[in-house]
Amino acid sequence: MDRSTSRVVDTAHGAIECIDAGEGQPVLFVHGSPGGADQGALMGAFLLDAGFRVIAPARPGYGRTPLTKENRTPAAQAVLHVDLMDALGLERASVVCWSGGGPSTYSLATTHSARVDRVVAIAAVSGDFRFTGITESRLMAGSSGRWVMDQLVHHAPKSVVRSLAKEEGHLDRSHLAALVDHIWNDPATRSFALELARSVTGSQRKAGLKNDQTTFPEIVDLRLAEVTAPTLLVHGTADADVPFDQSERARGSIPGAVLLPIADGTHIAAWTDPTSENVQGRIIAHLRGASRTN
Repeated sequence: MDRSTSRVVDTAHGAIECIDAGEGQPVLFVHGSPGGADQGALMGAFLLDAGFRVIAPARPGYGRTPLTKENRTPAAQAVLHVDLMDALGLERASVVCWSGGGPSTYSLATTHSARVDRVVAIAAVSGDFRFTGITESRLMAGSSGRWVMDQLVHHAPKSVVRSLAKEEGHLDRSHLAALVDHIWNDPATRSFALELARSVTGSQRKAGLKNDQTTFPEIVDLRLAEVTAPTLLVHGTADADVPFDQSERARGSIPGAVLLPIADGTHIAAWTDPTSENVQGRIIAHLRGASRTN
């Protein structure tokens, strides 16, 4: 997927930056915290390769999607997701989210259920949530963050891979070493990890991250019991960023939801775990299920 060709789409409730690629069954990919359209496109590339149309928006405060007083909350951001679908002429779409993309995705699936075919929530926030590692996140989202990461990726790429694996999971030394070796020795997975590290940096993510840090602890009820779209939950059991119980809560609340745990998996296990090919296959199979008629 060409992540350099983002565009800004004018909608009923404001401008939204997005990357739109492919011509198949439409899937909206909602990025994490921090993130952006580039991150959604990166993470959704395996869906594009499988024949889906992948639309990756930037949530408010990320990239070129402005943050306003009116679009701060998950519910308001769900309205922007619908606005983008309207602007692109999509009556319905499936939605895949990662991490901090969870709240607006769940809000979309409840408040605009007729527009959502299927949901895949990967290591997703499903309720009130408080960030850890805030100081580091603010540093990397600052004006010099992208330059620093670019230098590390260029001069010390294996250190970036090791740091990413260590920070994203609660792993003992042997599991961590095995995961780093797996990521480093597979060119596609190594490339993904290095690009992901770049996708959380830069000043264009600072406002969005600060907003997520403010609004996510204030989440009272995402009305998960009202999600009617067939839902697949994917989560690594050793996730150090979004605890596994966030998906366990969603499974206990969403009717018929299926939870796919990744044993000893980190926050990015769906892309970097040795089992990720099988995990992505499960996601693809779920999304290819027949569209609902209700």
